[in-house]
Amino acid sequence: MKKALLLASALILSSASMVFAAPEKYELDSSHSQVTFTYNHLGFSNTVGMFSGFKGELMLDQDDPSKSTVSVSIDTASLLTGWAERDAHFKTDDFFGADKTPTITFVSNKVEVTGEKTALITGDLTMNGITKPVVLDAALNQMGEHPMAKKAWAGFDATTTILRSDFDMGMFAPYVSDEVKLKISVEAGKAG
Repeated sequence: MKKALLLASALILSSASMVFAAPEKYELDSSHSQVTFTYNHLGFSNTVGMFSGFKGELMLDQDDPSKSTVSVSIDTASLLTGWAERDAHFKTDDFFGADKTPTITFVSNKVEVTGEKTALITGDLTMNGITKPVVLDAALNQMGEHPMAKKAWAGFDATTTILRSDFDMGMFAPYVSDEVKLKISVEAGKAG
């Protein structure tokens, strides 16, 4: 009888801990996470650039995804557009001001679940020393065990559109589009 009570208590406690599981920390896989951006150049082309190799963490709450959070830190100097002269210009005070503000950050403050694998993630984007709210339209690609790392892994894509001028980077607008489309693709592995 005593063993049965102990077993029942253990089952209740383990069930309760599963129901009220705390968010789990996932760290970004820098080698498989990037932000690409696209802007229109004089109506002739849609030029693409990217940032990669950045760091960040996700606190994933699988029971209540609305309680999840994300924070990311991007080295401005990691900017790559495929043309060295443009990269150098983008890093000047005309645009990103990499010498004065070497880091771009995003910190979420709200997650609104919109579907089984989708959410709107609202947060503060700080770039060129200016902080503005942005909303990421995010989708879960996959969660499961990474076949090589042998631990829990998650992959997400997200998109948003920002205005360069909001971050004091509006040079050449409107000839070069003020609107910049961002696409974010990240992988993250469970910490520990």
